[in-house]
Amino acid sequence: MLVPAPTKNEESRLASLQSLRILDTDPEERFDRVTRLAKKLFDVPIALVSLVDERRQWFKSSIGLSVKETPRDISFCGHTIHNNHTFIIEDTFLDERFSDNPLVINEPNIRFYAGHPISAPSGENIGTLCIIDTKPRTLNEDDHAALSDLAALVTGEFISLQLATMDELTNISNRRGFKRLGQHCLDMADRRNSMCHLVYFDLNKFKLFNDNYGHAAGDQVLKIFAEQMKNTFRSSDVCARFGGDEFVVLLTGSEHESAQQAVKRFANNLISVSKHLDLPYHITFSHGIVAFDHQKHIDIELLINEADKAMYKNKKND
Repeated sequence: MLVPAPTKNEESRLASLQSLRILDTDPEERFDRVTRLAKKLFDVPIALVSLVDERRQWFKSSIGLSVKETPRDISFCGHTIHNNHTFIIEDTFLDERFSDNPLVINEPNIRFYAGHPISAPSGENIGTLCIIDTKPRTLNEDDHAALSDLAALVTGEFISLQLATMDELTNISNRRGFKRLGQHCLDMADRRNSMCHLVYFDLNKFKLFNDNYGHAAGDQVLKIFAEQMKNTFRSSDVCARFGGDEFVVLLTGSEHESAQQAVKRFANNLISVSKHLDLPYHITFSHGIVAFDHQKHIDIELLINEADKAMYKNKKND
């Protein structure tokens, strides 16, 4: 069996995949409709939208297969992402790279595989749209074009998803994106009985930035604020611009003391970058921190509202 090698751009590829924050999320109709169509169009028992993570391939959409993931080192899709064209194995029994693969000799008994790469909005191949059969198959030219077109639809959905959930100015999550990702993180924390803290930020005297220095200066402040959020908080934390001059970050797997320390580092980083850029103003903020209560906060909205109230209470006392 031939184990798929890491791609040449593996680091950036994985970073792009992680930035989508789509791994281990619930099924979505936008992807399921594509796999249903592929299954029907090619008359195969299995059609998948597979995302190739560091050590596994995880299925965002799975028609005809009960498992949600398989190891990357036995995956067919791990080979597909190395190129930008369709990867086809017409008969696995006759291909020494796959004839003894566990997915061939055991369930789902893959005999035929065809996969076309799907890309992140930044261009890296992060997975495939693939079709699988338990008997040998061939594809004609029209079939190749159809599979490529369906894969392009999936790539388009990733682009649409990112555009709909990202703040255009700061390039971090917007309110809609945060609620989607934040709820997913809370659900994971609830299942694992782990801690989360939500920090709600409000820039102090932001209107004066715009009035005294112009909206371009105000935009610069927002961009700096967002950039320092990304630099300070962990990649596993969810940062977002909630609208106007309000920002939030959901700190996953964090104790209250570590959350407070992270906010303090963030404040210090803002001071440092302001001095480094020789800005004519100091970027300061008020904030509120709320711990996720598994019983009290049944959804992300309740946690957001409580953190918002804590922030305004602190702002009045400043």
